[in-house]
Amino acid sequence: MSFGEYVVARLPDRWLGRVLRHAELLKFLSVGAVTFVTTVGIFFGLKWTVLSANPVTANIIAVLVSTILSYVLNREWSFSNRDGRPHHHEAALFFSVAGGGLIINQVPLWISRYVLDLRMPHVSFLAENVADLVSGTLLGTLLATAFRWWAMSRFVFVQGKRVDPATSLELDGRP
Repeated sequence: MSFGEYVVARLPDRWLGRVLRHAELLKFLSVGAVTFVTTVGIFFGLKWTVLSANPVTANIIAVLVSTILSYVLNREWSFSNRDGRPHHHEAALFFSVAGGGLIINQVPLWISRYVLDLRMPHVSFLAENVADLVSGTLLGTLLATAFRWWAMSRFVFVQGKRVDPATSLELDGRP
């Protein structure tokens, strides 16, 4: 029994319909959780070691690595039932949208660091890192995730036309 089947078997009937209606969004958010942990680990790993003077660069690298992971997981799991574009077009669109998300993700950190000046020596080490976590990791990720969900479900992973093999008729994209 797969993990998904295990969860579905234990859901109360009154929730099952809602969960299944929003399964794609829930999968997308699960991928987001995995890539969020990846981003945080890489960001703070780089920020506290080799890129201590360049936290925005550390965050960009962390987001880029997580974006590649996100494409693979979203293509193979979240949006696996959609097949509206050739994969090379889909990948190009995905990384374009992800680039927009990357920019959106950096804005709160940049404002925190360079407009509000929440960095050492103006604030303590703890205050700097809490500000970086809240602005760069939490707020930036929240804003970028909302943008990515909207853009990916609307423009990247589109529902394509399918042909029913039994009748050779074109279907409207619904299973």
